[in-house]
Amino acid sequence: MGYIDTPQTQQANRRFIKAAMSIPLLQRDRELELARLWREEDDRKALHDLVSPYLRLVVSTASRFRSYGLPIGDLLQEGNVGLMQAAARFEPERQVRFSTYASWWIRSSMQEFILRNWSIVRTGTTAAQKSLFFNLRRLRARIDGSGEYLNATGKQFIADQLRVPLRDVEIMEARLTGHDKSLNATVGENGDSEFQDLLPAQGPGPEELVTEARDAATRALWLSDAVAELTPREQTIIRERRLQEDSPTLEALGSRLGISKERVRQIEQEALAKLKTTISERVGDPVAVGLVAG
Repeated sequence: MGYIDTPQTQQANRRFIKAAMSIPLLQRDRELELARLWREEDDRKALHDLVSPYLRLVVSTASRFRSYGLPIGDLLQEGNVGLMQAAARFEPERQVRFSTYASWWIRSSMQEFILRNWSIVRTGTTAAQKSLFFNLRRLRARIDGSGEYLNATGKQFIADQLRVPLRDVEIMEARLTGHDKSLNATVGENGDSEFQDLLPAQGPGPEELVTEARDAATRALWLSDAVAELTPREQTIIRERRLQEDSPTLEALGSRLGISKERVRQIEQEALAKLKTTISERVGDPVAVGLVAG
C-alpha cells in the first residue's frame, strides 16, 4: 500500500525532517563504541543512538530522488529501512565510518523502491539498466541542458559513458519521457473508443478461424475416404495407431488381433503407403495439404 500524501502526512514529514536534522552527528570513536554495543551485546539503546544521528542521510537522499514523482513519505520510509539494514550488517572492526556504510544502504533501498513503483511496467532489471535509469537525466542535462529528446550523437555518448547498448538508451529515454496510460482511457475528442481498442489481436482473426475450420473439415473428409479403401484389418490398425491420442503398443494391438507385433508394424507401414497413394491421386501431395507428416 502506498503512502497517502495528505496535509496530515505532509506535516508529519516536516516534523520528521526537522527532528532528523537537529540531531548532532557522532564522533568516530563514539560511533564505533555504539556499533560494538549493538553488535556484541544486542543493546537496543545503542542501536537507537547509532542510527538517529544519520536520519539526516535519509532526508538528504530522499530529497535527491523527489524528481521521480513518488511521495517523500514513501522515500523516507524506504530510507529508514535501508538505515536499519546497514545497522544490522555493520562490522565496526573494519574501521569504516557507519555514515559511509549507511549511505549505500539508504540509497540502494530508495532506488529499489523507485524501480518497483515508478511505473507499472518493471524497470531496470539488470545492474546496467538500473545505472541507466538513474543516470540518464543527469547525462542528458550535461549534453545540452535542455532535458529534451536526445539526438543520435547524445544517445551514443550516454551509451558509451554507461557502457550499455545504444538500444537500451533509446528504450529507457522513451520510458522516462512518457508515462503509464490506462487501457481504459478514452481516445479522441468524443471518447468513443479506448486505448485497449487499438491493441492488435494476438490470436488468429475470425476469417482465419473460419478458414482453418473449413480446411480441417475438408482434410478429415479426404482422410476418411482414403481410410475407407483399406482392408478391415488395415483400418483397425490405422485408427488405433494413428487416429487417436492414446494409441496402443504394437505388442498390445497384435495380441488383440492374434498376430505378432512385427506383423502389426508391417501392416501399418503398408496401410500408410496406400493412404499416401490414394490421397496423392485425389488432391496432390499429402504432406503439403497436411494429411501426412513429412
